[in-house]
Amino acid sequence: MLKIKVSNLTNGRYDYDFEGKISDINISDPYEGNYKTKAVLNKFDNQIILDATTDIVANLVCDRCTKEFQSIITSRYRMIYLFIQNINDSENEKIDIIYLHPETDKIDLSEDVRDYALLALPMKKLCSENCKGLCPKCGKNLNDGPCDCHDEKIDPRWEPLQKLIVKNKLN
Repeated sequence: MLKIKVSNLTNGRYDYDFEGKISDINISDPYEGNYKTKAVLNKFDNQIILDATTDIVANLVCDRCTKEFQSIITSRYRMIYLFIQNINDSENEKIDIIYLHPETDKIDLSEDVRDYALLALPMKKLCSENCKGLCPKCGKNLNDGPCDCHDEKIDPRWEPLQKLIVKNKLN
């Protein structure tokens, strides 16, 4: 479980390591296996600053070549917990700040770890930065080598662009 008992902590720094199944934090595809979270908690008189880093293996499909691959997705976040007597619901809507009653016993990181892990998934999933993708004509994976497609005559309006591409490849 991703719970930290904060009621008896004195001021200072505390390091925590958590590991568990992804099902424990209600997360699934494309993630698999276990999560590992490292949390650094800094306790002060009226606040706690928590920095957390989570690593989870994800099964992804490359957006350029459609190859399936695995990647470790790392999410990081910082949360500030403030202890105050009277808590208004409207105050709890502020980003990355959670208001706690001074008698709060534990803080649960499960929901935050889950949310930030989902946000950490890349918009563009690439098997490698140098992925060449698929041939638009025959569909061959160009990472495995060039295809046998023949270049067709280019529309004369595109020739300046083609010359620019060839020039960039030579540099």
